[in-house]
Amino acid sequence: MDQAAEMQLLVSRVEAGIDRLLPPASEPSSRLHGAMRYSMQAGGKRIRPVLVLAASRLFETGAPADPVPAAVAVECVHTYSLVHDDLPCMDDDDLRRGRPTAHRRFDEATALLAGDALLTRAFAILAESYQGRPELASSLVAELAQAAGSRRLIGGQMEDLLAERGAGATREALAYIHLNKTAAMIEASLAMGAMCAGAPADCVDTLRGCGRELGLAFQIVDDVLDATSDTATLGKTAGKDARAGKVTYVSVHGLEEARRIARGHSDAAIAALRRVPGDTGFLSRLAGDLVARSH
Repeated sequence: MDQAAEMQLLVSRVEAGIDRLLPPASEPSSRLHGAMRYSMQAGGKRIRPVLVLAASRLFETGAPADPVPAAVAVECVHTYSLVHDDLPCMDDDDLRRGRPTAHRRFDEATALLAGDALLTRAFAILAESYQGRPELASSLVAELAQAAGSRRLIGGQMEDLLAERGAGATREALAYIHLNKTAAMIEASLAMGAMCAGAPADCVDTLRGCGRELGLAFQIVDDVLDATSDTATLGKTAGKDARAGKVTYVSVHGLEEARRIARGHSDAAIAALRRVPGDTGFLSRLAGDLVARSH
C-alpha cells in the first residue's frame, strides 16, 4: 500500500470514529451538537489522530486496546482549540478548513459552547471507551490533560495572543509558543497511540520526543505557508501573521532559514523513530511530507 492510500485508510477510520463517538446532531441540544459536528466533520489533514493510530501499530503486544477512541479524543481537543482560536476575541478568523468558521456559520456563543463541549467530550470518550482498562484510561486522560492544559496548549495560546499584541514578542517567546501551542498535542498523539498498544515506557518517551520535533517542524512550516501561500490553498485566511505584526519564524529568521530549521526538526523526528521498534516507514515518510506540504 502506498503512502497516500495508507493515509486515507487511517483517515477513514478516524472519520468513522468521529461519527460514532459524537452525539447525533438530532439529539437535544440539536444546535449545539450540530455545531460540534460541523466543526469536527469539516475535514482537515487529521494529522494528530492519524499519529495516534500509526503509533499504535508499531508495537506487537498481547492485548492492544482499540486506538480509535483515543484518536477521536485528540481530534476533539484539537478542534475545540481551533474553534476558540477563530473567535473574535482571539484570532478573529472567518475561514477554517475551507469553509466558514463555527462562529460565522452559527454565532459566537454557539461556537464558544461547541468548543467547550468538544473539550469535555474528549475526556468522556476516554473514560467510557477504556473503562475496562482503568490503568490505561487514567494514563490517557493524564497525557491528554497535560498536553491541553495551562502549561502546554492553552499556555502557548496565551503567549501567542500576548506576542500578537506586542508583549513578550521575543525569540524565546516564539519557541515557547510553538513548543506548547502546537508540539504538545503532537507529542501526546504519538504517546497515546503507543500507550494503547502497551508499549514500554521508554518507547513512549522516545515517541514524545519525536512528536516534539515533528510539532516544531509542522508549526514552522505553517508560518512559512502563511507568508507564501494563498487563502484558497490553505483553507484559512493567508497572510494574517504579517498583517497582525505577529512574531513568527519567518519574521525572525527569514523564509529560507525558517525552511532550513523546519527540515532540521523533521530530520530529528525521523532519527527518533529509528530508535523505536516496528515498521516506522509510514511515520518517517509522513514527517517528510509535513515539511514539504503546500497547505
